[in-house]
Amino acid sequence: MNSISDVLKKSKTIAVVGLSDNPLRASHGVSAYMQMQGYRIIPVNPNCDCVLGEKSYASLLEVPERIDIVNIFRRSEFVPPIVDQAIQLKVPAIWMQEGVVHEAAAQKARQAGIFVVMDACILKEHRNVG
Repeated sequence: MNSISDVLKKSKTIAVVGLSDNPLRASHGVSAYMQMQGYRIIPVNPNCDCVLGEKSYASLLEVPERIDIVNIFRRSEFVPPIVDQAIQLKVPAIWMQEGVVHEAAAQKARQAGIFVVMDACILKEHRNVG
């Protein structure tokens, strides 16, 4: 995968780290939109049991199925351990939402062969590609 368009077209399952069960939060609205577009959303949030009708997991390492994209809705300082887990799981793409920037973690992911999108909204990009 070498473009945002490729990633969005070839991916089916998105693990959303920091997905909130609060409908007013951006993570919730963006994930609900992606779910309505046919993507399988897997919530990763230790503080929630279930979001958008899906079981929530405490970490990426607990997700029992293949993940195509890790979508990060956490503050930038929390990115490195999430990227490390994604590398361990050999996830093809990491997506850091608008305002989420961590150059060192992004570089580490790229060196592991992972496609990285940083500081961009997956919903807006999906609409652009659509």
